[in-house]
Amino acid sequence: MKQMLLDFQPAPVPSLVNFVVGRNQELIDALRTLPLAEQGAASLYVWGESGSGKTHLLKAATALYLSRGLNAAYVEEATDWSRLSAYDAVAVDNVQNLDEDSQVGLFNLFNEFRDAGRPLIVAGRDAPQALEVRPDLRTRLGWGLVYQVQALSDDEKSQALQRHANERGFRLPQEVIDYLLAHVRRDLPTLMGVLDSLDKWSLTAKKPVTVSLLKQLLQPASSPTQ
Repeated sequence: MKQMLLDFQPAPVPSLVNFVVGRNQELIDALRTLPLAEQGAASLYVWGESGSGKTHLLKAATALYLSRGLNAAYVEEATDWSRLSAYDAVAVDNVQNLDEDSQVGLFNLFNEFRDAGRPLIVAGRDAPQALEVRPDLRTRLGWGLVYQVQALSDDEKSQALQRHANERGFRLPQEVIDYLLAHVRRDLPTLMGVLDSLDKWSLTAKKPVTVSLLKQLLQPASSPTQ
C-alpha cells in the first residue's frame, strides 16, 4: 500500500498559478506577456539547476498560450522541427540534450520565429554562454530575454508545503516539514509528491500527520520472501 501511494500519486497539472514564485516574479510576468511582445522581441531563455521548475514553467506557458487561442507546442526531444514552423508558440526543454541535427533545427526555427515575432521559449541547464551547443545557436539563445530560475529558500519551501497542506485540509506540523527537507530530495515537485502521499497514508491509517508516520511511509517496501 505504501509503495502504491508513492508511485501513483498524480502530479498537479503545471500552471503559472500553482508555480511557487519565490524570487521569480519578473520571469513569471515575462512568460505571461511574451505572446504580446513586439515583433523581434519574442524569445525567452530560462536556465537553472535540476528541479528548479524549468519544465513546470515551459509546460505552464504552453498551456497559457493554448488558452489564449495560440497553437502552442511543448518539445523535449528530437522532433520534426520543420513542422513546428506552423505553430504560433513553441517551448523547447533541455536544450543541452539536443543532438547536432536538432540543434540545427532549433536554430532555423529561432530565425523563423524571430522574423515573425512569435513566442519561442527555450530552457537549459546553464546560462547561454556556458551551454555546450553549436556556437550559432548559443548566440541566438542569448539574443532575447534570459532568466535564471532562482531556487527557493528553505523558508519558501516550508511556506509552500504549509500552504499546500492547508489547501488539502490537513494539519502539517513544522517538524514534519523539517524532516522532509532533511531526508527527501529537495526539489519542490518531489516534496509536494511525498506530502500528497503522506496525506493519503494518513487517511488510510486513520492517524494524524506526524514524523513517525512520515518515516513509515518512506521505509522501503519489504522484499518478498525467497
